[in-house]
Amino acid sequence: MTAILLISCPDRKGIVAAIATFLYEHGANILHADQHQDSESRLFLMRVEWDLEGFDLDAATFQAKFESIARQFSMTWEVAYSDRTPVLAIFVSSYLHCLADILHRHQTGELSCRIAVVISNHKQAESLARFHNVPFCYTPVTAATKLEVERRQRELLQQHSVNLIVLARYMQILSADFVGHYPRQIINVHHSFLPAFAGGRPYHAAFARGVKLIGSSSHYVTDVLDGGPIIEQDVIRVSHRDQVEDLIQKGRDLERIVLSRAVRWHLDHRILCYGNKTVIFD
Repeated sequence: MTAILLISCPDRKGIVAAIATFLYEHGANILHADQHQDSESRLFLMRVEWDLEGFDLDAATFQAKFESIARQFSMTWEVAYSDRTPVLAIFVSSYLHCLADILHRHQTGELSCRIAVVISNHKQAESLARFHNVPFCYTPVTAATKLEVERRQRELLQQHSVNLIVLARYMQILSADFVGHYPRQIINVHHSFLPAFAGGRPYHAAFARGVKLIGSSSHYVTDVLDGGPIIEQDVIRVSHRDQVEDLIQKGRDLERIVLSRAVRWHLDHRILCYGNKTVIFD
């Protein structure tokens, strides 16, 4: 069993030494450590993972003991433990390739989480969810029912103690109120290389523009449409011979890859957000 500490604070001397000394004095065996300095914002960011065998602080005691160091360096910080399994919900519409990929990766043990429920405004995903023994909830949405449906969805998420929501090509814009309940807990895949071609039908827009590369992006969801901190992106080359249908087909592979990477890195506590940016630790 391991613990992971994520911190961000104003950059200054002595931060690494203070953290390493603290962990050493309490019997920690550090397994991984990675850090980043943003010189423009004068910010220091760090991820430390250690083995809990022989470590003499439990979760509550760690909180109290580490607080003095956190205050000294004006840290924003959080600690996570590997024995606490994240609970995930997947939202999807009628395109099922990203859902299928996430469910398969979970079944093969690649994603360390429990998938509590698949929620969709279409019924096409039900058989796939059932095949993977995941509960399915059908929540059709109209403009008139949107807020009521979101209220029901939040109740469902609370019932399952969900702490990560994955939008696997969920073709609905979540309200600011819904998003506000889950800061940095909603990951979306967008079928373009953001910030280019945000919004709907990006492959059609890319085709009309005559691009030579198309891409896909995974990002945290904020109340700014497709404007949240970007976690991962990838691209593939296209040519004048490719039609819109070819762009869509090629893009689906990218969408699966960038979404699964983002979900895995989040579950592994490798992402640290600051401003509208992310650091992805090794």
